[in-house]
Amino acid sequence: MTKKKTKQITKFFQKNIAGKKVLSLFIITNVVYVFMLTVTIPKTMEFSNGMKLLDMLPMGYDFNYVDQLFNTLGEIGRKTYLSNQIPVDMVYPLLFGISYCLVLAYFLNKLDKLKTVLAYLCLLPLLAGAMDYAENIGIIAILNSYPEIDHSTVAITSSFSLLKSTITTLYFVILIISLVALGIRTLGIGKSTRSS
Repeated sequence: MTKKKTKQITKFFQKNIAGKKVLSLFIITNVVYVFMLTVTIPKTMEFSNGMKLLDMLPMGYDFNYVDQLFNTLGEIGRKTYLSNQIPVDMVYPLLFGISYCLVLAYFLNKLDKLKTVLAYLCLLPLLAGAMDYAENIGIIAILNSYPEIDHSTVAITSSFSLLKSTITTLYFVILIISLVALGIRTLGIGKSTRSS
């Protein structure tokens, strides 16, 4: 990546990392997430006999699992999946991508690292969001074609689920490291101020 591109990305982040804006986006994103966890996912899982929905399987899934899940869900469960869970999950990836991108940018800025190549790490949530959309499109395709399930569609959709969870995990590891680094730095500044 060129220095010019890094500068452009850094400029965009610096324009959008005001504390209130980042916090507002973070709250909205997590309200939607909690809504999914407490309303749309449980509503769909009422029909799944304890089987996890495809969105909830970070290590992916195979043809047999998808076939068994969709069969167990029945017609009403599959419609609920399609009309309740999926629409909310088409809003969440965009919110996640933008808000968590800005959250990391905010902390990297506090660490004076936003003007470095580390700024590219802030793009990870957007990439995870893109994988989430690809996963959702695959799930919609499988739901709409059921009981005719295409093996390759399942394999591709499962790959997107795995990529989504891998990128998301990597992002949160980086975020935690950034928070720890900021904590150590803040404590260090506080100690040096007291001792001087």
